[in-house]
Amino acid sequence: MRRARPGDTPRANGKPSLARRAAGEERTLTSVPDATGGAGAPAAEHGGAREQPLSRLWHITLSVSGPEEPLKEVRRGLEQLARDHPFLLTSRYANDHAEIRYWEEARDLHDAAAVALRLWGEHRSTAQLPPWEIVGLEVVDRQTYHQRVAEGYGPPPASPVGVHPF
Repeated sequence: MRRARPGDTPRANGKPSLARRAAGEERTLTSVPDATGGAGAPAAEHGGAREQPLSRLWHITLSVSGPEEPLKEVRRGLEQLARDHPFLLTSRYANDHAEIRYWEEARDLHDAAAVALRLWGEHRSTAQLPPWEIVGLEVVDRQTYHQRVAEGYGPPPASPVGVHPF
């Protein structure tokens, strides 16, 4: 492990990097809000770096749809996805659409949504999922999800857990 002073540029294989900052140029920290509340101001303008926000739990509902496939193949693919990713709560399916519900841990809604939108495509070949497209995505924080359930709105908690037909 190479140790370096703050501001040193990283080196690849012991050779100097071609991408260097100009002398005195500060690196922009996107996780630190600027004076307007947006990201992008150098930490020095804020009296030091702020702590990264803690991860939160987000309830994800991902809906996919496409041409009809044999129910047996749809179920097998969703069961394989559940084995590959035990965080999945429940999957419901028909021969032309499916819904996957699970909890995702992420820093913010954007990160949770990005991970959810990659789930189907990244595992299409490994779990042999149908060639369907994502047609819906809902991402809500834990508090909102539990409030909806308590008030009788939204889908009930995922029970029974597993892969089930609609």
